[in-house]
Amino acid sequence: MLLITGGTGLVGKHLVRALVDRGYAVRCLVRSQQKARQLLPAGVELVQGEINDREAVHAACRDVDRVIHLVAVIREKGALTFERVNVEGTLNIVIAAGQAGVKHFVQVSVLGACNNPEYSYAYSKWRGEEAVKQSGLNWTILRPSVIYGDGFNFFNRMVQSLRMFPGPFAPVPGKGTTLFQPIAVEDVVRCLVKVCECPGMVGRTIEIGGPEHLSYVQMLDRLLETLGEKRYKIYVPMSLLRMVVPLLGKIFCDPPVSSVELKQMEIDNITAPDAVEKNFGFKPKALHNGLKYLMPQSKDGRNFIS
Repeated sequence: MLLITGGTGLVGKHLVRALVDRGYAVRCLVRSQQKARQLLPAGVELVQGEINDREAVHAACRDVDRVIHLVAVIREKGALTFERVNVEGTLNIVIAAGQAGVKHFVQVSVLGACNNPEYSYAYSKWRGEEAVKQSGLNWTILRPSVIYGDGFNFFNRMVQSLRMFPGPFAPVPGKGTTLFQPIAVEDVVRCLVKVCECPGMVGRTIEIGGPEHLSYVQMLDRLLETLGEKRYKIYVPMSLLRMVVPLLGKIFCDPPVSSVELKQMEIDNITAPDAVEKNFGFKPKALHNGLKYLMPQSKDGRNFIS
């Protein structure tokens, strides 16, 4: 039996399907069984509960050989803080896994996780990693760059910022030179499956990304090309954004960028371009045509963006 936390998220729903297709018995810890049944294939065992619900977490880990821990929050909201979910939640599942005799614990972290409290999200992910490393379990940590694919992600936030900004302009934070290495969700799933099936991955922290280092501006260009839009870029100074972004958080319940995310853009989010090929033996997809999922189909088959 293999347990996945966060099975209804961007990576989780693709991973569950892939594992079920390969014949794995899969259990998921979910917040809502009703939502999970709509998103996940039949035959997946569901345990309802929060990552901070110790009773539910222990029940989910019972008779499990492997755990793939995906649960995390990228934005804090109410009680769902970085500390409570990314740190304490990881510690909860680690303790339960240890007591259940889990043979392999896989933690999906983030490229850029660091021991620097100035970057609060990345710091919380690093602390989660440390909980895993000190657990006494056989562990593997995967650190992906920004993930794209069918499901809400970084590029959806970029679309959101375009929709909030008056056309025909497109906002660019700072100089737009921060580098990213976008990786398709299908390729992240392929890596996770290989982690599960290769004993040599134990005890390793592995950074992964797509085959290209792309600046924010380059990613914006590809997004606009996909959307079929012509926009003129307006470069917004970071000093101005540091004043405006907190106000957006007070005006909108779900703004296109948070102060934490803006802070994270001070540093590049990249690793070696051949990281996936070197560690997993296949070449990941390039971003070219990878954003087609953002184009919903109209009834007559034509693409459109609302």
